[in-house]
Amino acid sequence: MALQPRAGHARSIKVAIVGAGSVGTTTAYALLMSDLAAEIVLIDIDVARAEGEVRDLNHAAHFAQARVRVGGYADCVGAAAVIITAGVNQKPGQTRIDLLKTNHALFESIVPPIARYAPDTVLVIATNPVDVLTHSAARLSGFPVEKVIGTGTFLDSNRFRAELGSYYHIHPKNIHALIIGEHGDSQLPVWSLATISGMRLTDYCAQAGVKYDQGAMDACARRTKEAAYEIIQRKGKTNYGVASVLVKIVEAIVTDGDAIMTVSRVGEYEGVDDIALSMPCKVNREGAHQEVPLLLNESEKAALRKSALTIKEAIAGLR
Repeated sequence: MALQPRAGHARSIKVAIVGAGSVGTTTAYALLMSDLAAEIVLIDIDVARAEGEVRDLNHAAHFAQARVRVGGYADCVGAAAVIITAGVNQKPGQTRIDLLKTNHALFESIVPPIARYAPDTVLVIATNPVDVLTHSAARLSGFPVEKVIGTGTFLDSNRFRAELGSYYHIHPKNIHALIIGEHGDSQLPVWSLATISGMRLTDYCAQAGVKYDQGAMDACARRTKEAAYEIIQRKGKTNYGVASVLVKIVEAIVTDGDAIMTVSRVGEYEGVDDIALSMPCKVNREGAHQEVPLLLNESEKAALRKSALTIKEAIAGLR
């Protein structure tokens, strides 16, 4: 018997995922369990693999309220969001920028047909290097910049809060701290705005009667930046963390949630124009909107500009 979509906003929601690798299929599973969509379409050049994944996912659909099926680009018609996870995986010792030319060439074949069949969708990019490919996707699609969202440093910010939470013995949900800039080696923590219980970290430590240790904080930031490399060295890929943030981005889109997220989108940053990097954005059904600039200190502004120039150089290398 066919599954009936759940009542409410999800009744007519379709989400397409391009790429049936570990990130795409983990995202499909997480999305299936979230009950955010009535239909999930999995698209991959390896149709047999996609069919196998869909059969397996539909066995899990017994506990959910969505239909999962294999499709092609034409099946992106009417999708609220199209997630792109397709691409070559990062290998141990390889930087995200090393992946650029191969994955950019892939985007040249993926993005135009999506834009043709789903001109009103929101593109959500997870393929690395995500900032440069978010810029590529915006250019190749011709979409307004707010309609092309990269996962960016959303996951890095979550990792950062987890590191700080472990250090201070506080649940990460109660720590407000951001990683901005490139999803990569030039990312930067915004120490000046990091808070616990509404207090800057130095003030929190003073109130708690503990010594503030900047060296320990720098170690938290370093482990955050190196987290993906450490995971890839051990298991060859990352998938759960990025799938979780993809589902949260989709949730903000399909529920028109106005959620603030550190995601990547094309804009101008510290005088460097026409690039994509991560800053806090309000995400809703119309995409990602940068409305209120962060109050960065001078050293953070300089670091953000350096990060922006790193991305600008990578983009220029494609041309």
